[in-house]
Amino acid sequence: MADSAGIQQGSPAIGAAGLVPAAPGAGGTEGSGAAGGSARIAAKKAQLRSSPRPKKLEKLGVYSSCKAEGACKCNGWKSQNPPPTPPQTDQQSSAVSLQEPCRSCSHTLGDHVTHLENVSEEEMNRLLGIVLDVEYLYTCVHKEEDADTKQVYFSLFKLLRKSILQMGKPMLEAQESPPFEKPSIEQGVNNFVQYKFSHLPSKERQTIMELAKMFLNQINYWQLETPSQRRQRVPNDDVAGYKANYTRWLCYCNVPQFCDSLPRYETTQIFGRTLLRSVFTVMRKQLLEQARQEKDKLPPEKRTLILTHFPKFLSMLEEEVYSHSSPIWSQDFLAGAAGGQIPIHTVARPLYYSTSPVSVDPSAGDSVSPARKTASVLEPTGEKRKPSEPLHHEENKRPRVVGDIPMDLINEVMATITDPAAIPETSLLSAHSARDEAARLEERRGVIEFHVIGNSLNQKPNKRILMWLVGLQNVFSHQLPRMPKEYITRLVFDPKHKTLSLIKDGRVIGGICFRMFPSQGFTEIVFCAVTSNEQVKGYGTHLMNHLKEYHIKHEILNFLTYADEYAIGYFKKQGFSKDIKVPKAKYVGYIKDYEGATLMGCELNPSIPYTEFSVIIKKQKEIIKKLIERKQAQIRKVYPGLSCFKDGVRQIPIESIPGIRETGWKPVGKGKELKDPDQLYSTLKVILQHVKVSNRNTHTSALLRLSQSHQNAWPFMEPVKKTDAPGYYQVIRFPMDLKTMSERLKSRYYTTRKLFMADMQRIFTNCREYNPPESEYYKCANLLEKFFYTKIKEAGLIEK
Repeated sequence: MADSAGIQQGSPAIGAAGLVPAAPGAGGTEGSGAAGGSARIAAKKAQLRSSPRPKKLEKLGVYSSCKAEGACKCNGWKSQNPPPTPPQTDQQSSAVSLQEPCRSCSHTLGDHVTHLENVSEEEMNRLLGIVLDVEYLYTCVHKEEDADTKQVYFSLFKLLRKSILQMGKPMLEAQESPPFEKPSIEQGVNNFVQYKFSHLPSKERQTIMELAKMFLNQINYWQLETPSQRRQRVPNDDVAGYKANYTRWLCYCNVPQFCDSLPRYETTQIFGRTLLRSVFTVMRKQLLEQARQEKDKLPPEKRTLILTHFPKFLSMLEEEVYSHSSPIWSQDFLAGAAGGQIPIHTVARPLYYSTSPVSVDPSAGDSVSPARKTASVLEPTGEKRKPSEPLHHEENKRPRVVGDIPMDLINEVMATITDPAAIPETSLLSAHSARDEAARLEERRGVIEFHVIGNSLNQKPNKRILMWLVGLQNVFSHQLPRMPKEYITRLVFDPKHKTLSLIKDGRVIGGICFRMFPSQGFTEIVFCAVTSNEQVKGYGTHLMNHLKEYHIKHEILNFLTYADEYAIGYFKKQGFSKDIKVPKAKYVGYIKDYEGATLMGCELNPSIPYTEFSVIIKKQKEIIKKLIERKQAQIRKVYPGLSCFKDGVRQIPIESIPGIRETGWKPVGKGKELKDPDQLYSTLKVILQHVKVSNRNTHTSALLRLSQSHQNAWPFMEPVKKTDAPGYYQVIRFPMDLKTMSERLKSRYYTTRKLFMADMQRIFTNCREYNPPESEYYKCANLLEKFFYTKIKEAGLIEK
C-alpha cells in the first residue's frame, strides 16, 4: 500500500495539467471541490471522535441491531425527533439519553448499544470513521447517474454497513487481490527510464526521473471514464475487461481516497500495462492540452520542463506502451539490465499549482489507441504519402568520396550496428535530438497519416477529401488570423493548388498548401500550419520532410515562399534561406507577393531521404563513434613519459612525442613567424580590425566594406553578460571576446602569432560548447572562424 506522506516543496509538478481527484459520485473527470470534500470528511471524523461518549453511542446506535430480549428484528435505533433534512451542520445537538426509546421498536438506545459497553475508545473511534464513510457512500449512491458506478458504491455501502454490525474490519471479497498485473505501471516506467536513459549524464537523468514521477502521480489521481462512456468512445474495445479494471480501481484506489476505512492502493502499483493502454492516449492528450491552456500559470523554472520535455517523454513512452515487443514489460527485465534500477517513488498527492483545474470530459475525445486503430482506405482523389516509399532519381547514385578510412572497415562497423536496438536513443533534452523523431514514430504506428489532396472539377466529389479540405481551411484560418478567410478558402479549394494534409484520428490537424510550377522548376508554398494543441511535437518538420520527398519524386527541386516575421524561424529550420537559387525571371509574375513578408527559398537535394534523414545522421554518428573506439583500442600502448624537460629542455617538436603519430595526428602547415614585434603588432591589428569591422559593414561606407565580411562578429564583440546567459561562467572556464583581445593587443601581450590564434580560437570553441548547433551564435562562430583563417592565410601567418 502506498505511503500517504505529502509531497515535498521541491518535488516536480506539472502545474495546471495536474487534475485534482474527483470525489466519488461527482461523475466524469470533473474534480471541482473534490479535495475540499475529502478535507470536510476528515474534519467531520475528527469532530465526531472528539465528542463525549454518549454522543458516540447515539451515532453508533443508529447502525446497531437491537439486543433486547424477545429477538427484536430492529437493525438500527431511530430517534423520536429525527434531524431536519438537510441536516443543519452548524448547530450542535445535545446527546440523547440511553433511555430514549427507538421510534421503530420502542426499545431504548441502551438496548441497541449494549455490545459497546466495554469497547475501547480507539475501537469506538474506528467504528465511527466507518459510520461517516457509510453516510458518504449513501449520498454517492443517490447522486450517481452511471449504473456501473452506482452498483459499486452500493456494494461498498453494504460492506461497510456489515462491518459496523459485526464490529469487524472491511474486507473486499474478490476472486483476485492486488496487484492485478505484473509488472506494475510504476515498475514499467522504472524499466522505461532504465532502458532508454541509463546512459545519460546524471543531470539529464535526474530531469528524466522528474518527468517520470510527474507522469506516475498523474495516473494515481487520474479519473477513469466509466464503462458506458468508453463504450461510446471506443465501440470495438474489450468493454468487459475495462469494466473489471474500472471496478477494481473504484474499490481499491478511488473510493478509499475519501473513505479511509477501506484499504487504499496506488493505481500505478496494482495495475499494469492493460489499464495504462486503455487510458494513455486520452490522458496524454488532455494533460498536454491543459498544460498549454494554463502555461502562463506555470512557474518559469517548470515551463520548459512541462511544455517542451514532457511531450517528448510521453511520445517515447507511448511507443513502449503500445509496442508488442517492448522489453520494459518483461518481469525479467532487471535481471538483464546493466546498472540496476533507477528508483522512482510516487507521492500520495496530486501535483498541481492551480486550485481550479479545467474540467475535461473524456467522452468528448475522439482519440483511438494505436493498437486498435484501423488503417484508413485511401480514396482515388487523394494520394497517401508512404513512409517506406523509395525515392527514384538518377542523381541518387553519387560517387563515393575516397578518404583515409578503408571501405572494408566501414562495412565491418556497419555490420555491428544494423540492429536498431544497438543504436542508443538520443536524449530528449539533447541539443542534437531530432525534431521529427516523435512524429516519425507515430507515423510508423499509424497514429498519424499524410495525404496529398486537392479539389477537382473533373472528378466526382469525394466526401472524405472534401471534409479534409474543409478541415484544412479551418486550421489555416485559425492559425493565420491575418489572412482573409475568403482568400484561404479560394486557394485551398482551387484545383491548381494541392495540400499535404496531416491526419490524426481521422481529422485534419495540419497541412501545407502549395502550387507546383513544373515548367518553371519550382513550387510555391502558400500556407503552412499545425493546429495549436498539436504543436511542439515535430509535426511541422515531418510535414515539410514529406513535402520535400513528394517533390523529389516529381522532379521539382526548389521551393519558394513568402514568410512573415513569425514564420521565418520555422522555415530557416527547414533549410530555407533568403539566398534565392531560382532565377528571378523564373518566378516573377508566377508567385503571389505579400506585403511585409520575406521571400525565402529552399533547394532540395535528390540524394537525401528527408523523412529518414535524422535516422541516417544518428547512424553516421554511431559509425564515427565505433571507428574512434577501434582506433583507441589500437593505440592504447603506454609510452614512457618525457624526461627531457628535467634536463633543461624548454620546448620540443610535437611530432617527437612518442605515439603521437599513431593517434592520427598530422602536423599543421607551418607559417611565417614574424620576428619584428612592430611588424607582428601591425599584422595582427589589421587582422583583428578585419574581424571586428565585419560586424559593422552594414553601417559603414563602401570604402570600409571588406571583400569577405560576414557580419558574424556581433556576438563576440564584448564579454558575455551573466544576465544574458545564465550559468555561462559555470560552463565556460576561460572566456574570451574581441574587446579583450583588442586590449591585449594594445598591451603587446601577443608576442607570437600562436598566442593570438589561440585566443581567437577560444572564442569559437567557447561559443560552440555553450550554444546548440541550430542557434544563431553557433552559426556565427563557424562563419567567422572561416573568415578569420582566410585572413590569417592572406597575411602569410599560416600556409595556404
